Amino acid sequence: MRVVTGGQMRELDRTAMEDYGIPGLVLMENAGLAVVRVVQQVLGEVAGKRVAVFAGKGNNGGDGLVVARHLFNAGAEVKVLLLAKPEEITGDAAVNLAIWQKMGQPVYPVARGEDLNAVRLFLVGAHAVVDAIFGTGFKGAAREPAAGVIEAINASGKPVVAVDIPSGVEADTGQVHGPCVRATHTVTFALPKLGLVQEPGRSHVGELHVADISIPSFLLEEGAPGRYLITEKMVREWLPPRPAWAHKGSCGRVLVVAGSRGMTGAACLAALGAARAGAGLVTLAVPAELQDVMAVKLTEVMTVGLPGTQEGTLARSARSEILALLERADVLAIGPGLSRHLETVALVRELLPALRVPCVIDADGLNALAGDVQLLNRISVPAVVTPHEGEMARLLGRPLEEVRSRRLAVAEEAAAAWGVVTLLKGAATLVACPDGTTYINPTGNPGMATGGSGDVLTGIIAGLLAQGMSAPRAAAAGAYLHGLAGDMAAREKGMRGLLAGDILELLPAAISRVECIYT
Repeated sequence: MRVVTGGQMRELDRTAMEDYGIPGLVLMENAGLAVVRVVQQVLGEVAGKRVAVFAGKGNNGGDGLVVARHLFNAGAEVKVLLLAKPEEITGDAAVNLAIWQKMGQPVYPVARGEDLNAVRLFLVGAHAVVDAIFGTGFKGAAREPAAGVIEAINASGKPVVAVDIPSGVEADTGQVHGPCVRATHTVTFALPKLGLVQEPGRSHVGELHVADISIPSFLLEEGAPGRYLITEKMVREWLPPRPAWAHKGSCGRVLVVAGSRGMTGAACLAALGAARAGAGLVTLAVPAELQDVMAVKLTEVMTVGLPGTQEGTLARSARSEILALLERADVLAIGPGLSRHLETVALVRELLPALRVPCVIDADGLNALAGDVQLLNRISVPAVVTPHEGEMARLLGRPLEEVRSRRLAVAEEAAAAWGVVTLLKGAATLVACPDGTTYINPTGNPGMATGGSGDVLTGIIAGLLAQGMSAPRAAAAGAYLHGLAGDMAAREKGMRGLLAGDILELLPAAISRVECIYT
């Protein structure tokens, strides 16, 4: 599903109206009806229920007036609180305001600080709130009286249905610079906006509903390469089928090069991630002194010992043996727990340009490239890098705060500059591709911020690559399945005590759910 900026959505609206003759009033009516359906889900029977509709002066407020009319017709007691003078309302919104007033229904202006007392009084008796104050053109921080209204809505504790976007969220960035509605549900129209699927905006959305408002479907699909929200349907279509004649050799061979003294867990989690993702054969290559330990810890994964340093890390001389092992592998995953030992760093830097199979580079594999990141341009095979924000900052030589505040732009710039699929981990993980396509992941939760979670993700992506998926799809599907397994684990065990092993344990169930094997 495409994700768009506010400007792109306005252009789609304009095209629908001017080129296809769909009146703006029709789009507004359909938008309002979509919100009404969600309010009905929240309240059940709406007859006799009290609903406070907060409307601004733009088209978002016009949508809110449509909502008010239909809820009133269904028997609800509706109060429309208008954050503008009636004469400021223009266009299609003015038409719907006139209809509301001709129905004999009042509007309650909220223009001054003292009006907030009436707002709070309305909220005390309300069963639900509809937020139609600001739309996708909003930027900056809400000012009075809107700021006070938003704070009152949030303090009310009532379920809030936001129209298109919670008021206070910037549609293009997800940034929140002042008071912002915390919605229970957000009904967005035609396509999700970037601000709804990026933090901190995403945390204000509640449950997201994407409603059809009658814009021709082919218009919504145009614009590739573009930005896409990863959906279960997409992942289901991408996952390669496993034919009846499949055998372990036909399901892909993964070589995981990982681990060092004291960092055996990262290596094990990455290897098991590849196996759980469906790779037929997984081999874990570690410093020779660790092989016996790994052989005991891992039953379903083969292990190989490689030349090591006195400090228990992989030696530079392991390069030739790794290349020999890769002659019998389909994918390389490298980095988890490798350490930043100088010899190991040299090994990574010399190995990557010599690869002849796709690779996933994570953790210390990425740290080895800090200060020499142009090595990524010398990789001649499909590659996926999976930095978290701190690793991305080191790779780019930029402040962490810049990476954190410009996640989407940073990921897309890096993918274009490096020529590799760039997966930036974190809330709403981003998968940016060199061709300009970007995928945004909706799954996952804060409980997954635990040691080893990223190592599991590395293995999952490698396992999907080994089964024949392209690098962009393997990274996007891997992020989705990893997050879904984490969500399932959080529901079962809670977020606070979630472990990387819990994600591994539930990964097969997550894949089965996506494939609809079990209902």
